[in-house]
Amino acid sequence: MKVIICGAGRVGYGIAEKLCAENNEVTVIDLSNSLIQKISTNLDVRGVVGHGAHPEVLVRAGIETADMIIAVTYLDEVNMVACQLAHSLFDVQTKIARVRAQSYLDPAWQDLFSRNNMPIDVIISPELEVARAVLQRVTTPGAFMNTPFSNGRVSLLGVRLLDNCPIANTVLTQLTELFPDLHSMVVGVKRAGKLFVPKGEDQILAGDEVYVIAHKNQIARTLDILGRTEDRGRKIVMIGGGNIGVHVARELETMAGVRVRMIEIDKKTAQQASISLKKTVVLHGDGLDRDTLIEAGMDSTDIAISLTDDDRVNVLSAGLAKEFGVRRTLCLVNDRTLNSLKEPLKVDIFVDPRETTISTILQHVRRGRILAVQTVEDGQAEVIEAIALSTSPLVGKPLLELDIPDGIRVGAVTRNDEVLFPSGSFVVKPDDHVILFVERDKVPVVEKMFRVSADYF
Repeated sequence: MKVIICGAGRVGYGIAEKLCAENNEVTVIDLSNSLIQKISTNLDVRGVVGHGAHPEVLVRAGIETADMIIAVTYLDEVNMVACQLAHSLFDVQTKIARVRAQSYLDPAWQDLFSRNNMPIDVIISPELEVARAVLQRVTTPGAFMNTPFSNGRVSLLGVRLLDNCPIANTVLTQLTELFPDLHSMVVGVKRAGKLFVPKGEDQILAGDEVYVIAHKNQIARTLDILGRTEDRGRKIVMIGGGNIGVHVARELETMAGVRVRMIEIDKKTAQQASISLKKTVVLHGDGLDRDTLIEAGMDSTDIAISLTDDDRVNVLSAGLAKEFGVRRTLCLVNDRTLNSLKEPLKVDIFVDPRETTISTILQHVRRGRILAVQTVEDGQAEVIEAIALSTSPLVGKPLLELDIPDGIRVGAVTRNDEVLFPSGSFVVKPDDHVILFVERDKVPVVEKMFRVSADYF
């Protein structure tokens, strides 16, 4: 596939890194010569210095033969115009744009991005995507990840097993025997920094980070069995009152019994947040100042959420919250080099905005009938939901008889209104929605399993 990416910032770099690793032909456009030099040096991509919304620059990038354009510059208007040009002048099939300003996304203007107006196939709103990811984690205590699939009927949970985990050292096949009516399945394990798809004879150990596909009605029970039963918490302090913070606070305000206080260092932003929110108490102050944290009630808080645009402030404020005795801390982190601070500062959850955005984009890049994609552990694996067609090699035979390579695990199948957790005798039928945990190098194999026709590739 030939893809043009407008924007060589964090998101653009991350998308290019993922796509070129899968042998796609990638060209990146950016006004910054230094960013283009960096991405061209580090990745197997072609770089073009120029304005992504100028036709002659798009032509230099090869737009006339491109299959897809992904516009993720910092300016919404550049992204929208680039996609408009790709459609009107060059008939590019798939157009994806990042749009951050919420005014463009107001339901009153829902026809704006239709084919007859501004023909953009996929709109990515990073603020909304990240806010959803934050809320999913906040509302699922005990899990560091909670991503819904199949319209929310099942979820991918990420859970770190503590020393007192009641099923530590248990073989996976024994879990099925111990809990035959438990509608969940362990599909991935990270141990000593290595992520792998476990086999039936593998054990799960204390200290492991396990990934589990669970029925929505069995999430609480699954966490209980894994030894991570925790109260959701009612008192929340947020650091950062920007778009993401306001959206998260607004959703938290709708939850019964939840009380939110917000700290914002910029006076104008704090005032705007105060106007936008109904129940949240907004304080103008520094999230790294102990007196301000005490005023916000950090010493009696259940959850601290750090969502400023400064990674270091987020990590340090989450660490300070732990010193105050806060049970759960969550912070937004773009810079991967800060991941090493997570354990020393005892921060519970890091949310990577880039990974969230890339996951959304990948479901439109993947070949075959792919409905949803979630990257795991910085792209070491993916959880993929796809529709099984009658031509798929998965259809018609028991899973035990299929030649499914190591590194791929079928976690759940949704069939009409049913959610099924397959054993070796399970037979996939046409039109089933299959949810798989896939190690990175096996993604092309899964794409072929769900190809539209025999000559798709």
